[in-house]
Amino acid sequence: MKKKIAVIVPAYNEESAIANVVNDINLLQAGDNFHLDVVVVNDCSKDQTAKIVKKLNCILLDLPVNLGIGGAVQTGFKYAYINSYDYAIQVDGDGQHPPAEIPKLLNHICKTNVDIVIGSRFLDKKGFMSTFFRRIGIIYFKYLIKFFTGNTITDSTSGFRIINRKILNIVKDNYPDEYPEPESIILYSWHNFTIAEVPVVMLERQGGQSSIRAFTSLYYMLKVSIAIFFTYIRFRGSK
Repeated sequence: MKKKIAVIVPAYNEESAIANVVNDINLLQAGDNFHLDVVVVNDCSKDQTAKIVKKLNCILLDLPVNLGIGGAVQTGFKYAYINSYDYAIQVDGDGQHPPAEIPKLLNHICKTNVDIVIGSRFLDKKGFMSTFFRRIGIIYFKYLIKFFTGNTITDSTSGFRIINRKILNIVKDNYPDEYPEPESIILYSWHNFTIAEVPVVMLERQGGQSSIRAFTSLYYMLKVSIAIFFTYIRFRGSK
């Protein structure tokens, strides 16, 4: 029986990139053992994203209000769980995550039976390595997360990930909303899920605009640090 895979693409104002992302995923040859469905979660975009996606070969989840990245991704996870997908892959809608890299994540999770595989741009250090200020933040988060969890994650802010159904059962109801990528690592570690990274090549965003600017990087690092700390305290207190 083929494994069902939902490729979840959160999108907010991604009219310039979303068509290429969806079309490239649909052209992907994942093998005879897998069936891929592209699930675009339109996070109440103000541009033509929804109109464009409706014409593409994919499933559109059109949110009536803006939930932010965490809420949009969780919506995709809920859909994947309810519809009995075996795996869910998160791919950004701005073109940073080349669909050609998806087999690396898929093959690793199938061969090793880990619970989550994160695509890291820092293992082989190829492709676009992000901005200088963001790289500083990612290095900082690597050590912060290791302090709280014992896990060394080189690219904790990477949204290029695959999770199995065990994790889907958790995140469909409980997923960080504001800084989901680094915060969710705390969640997964608390549940004793196994986490792995594989090297991937990423690109510069093909459209839209990042929510992280150079002049707000320190503020971003502070807010994420606080979020990680309180996520850790919340789960530790529930033991």
